[in-house]
Amino acid sequence: MSDLIGVKIKSLRKEKRLTLKQIADRTNLSISFISQVERSKSSITLESLKKISEALGVNPSYFFSEADRKAETKIMRNVISITNTLDNQFFYKDLSGNIGNPQFNPILVLLNPGANREDSYSHSGQEFLYVLEGKLTVLIDNEEHELNPFDCIFLNSTTPHNWMNKTDSIVKFLCISSVPV
Repeated sequence: MSDLIGVKIKSLRKEKRLTLKQIADRTNLSISFISQVERSKSSITLESLKKISEALGVNPSYFFSEADRKAETKIMRNVISITNTLDNQFFYKDLSGNIGNPQFNPILVLLNPGANREDSYSHSGQEFLYVLEGKLTVLIDNEEHELNPFDCIFLNSTTPHNWMNKTDSIVKFLCISSVPV
């Protein structure tokens, strides 16, 4: 993800007159991690970005682009750059097209072989996953569910959950989550 995400997090946090400790308390993330993200010393996962977004009262898409957010319709072509997928276990691509105040967050996710977020997490709202390629393992409340291409699952995001790739191939899926209110 872009180095600009950390800069935007810090700028918005300062604008809202919040300390690193206040954000850490609201997100259950460490002060040092948030500080490293703000200084572009550490990358951020989608779940951490969602937590920080909720703490700052914005949609996660706020951090992705400087483009005009007033667009009503946006076509995005060739949204995946294979070079971006090789560096990290996870690759996220916001598909909202910078539409102002979306009602949901559509994200394309690629998990490299063996990718695992380690800990289950929960957040407000609901989540819909649709597998495009590969076999996705979804852990919901310590129960594993395997999803194959064209399988989908809808879940309450307040239930602890996790995604993982237990195969030797990339898993590609859509994650559509509701916007925190």
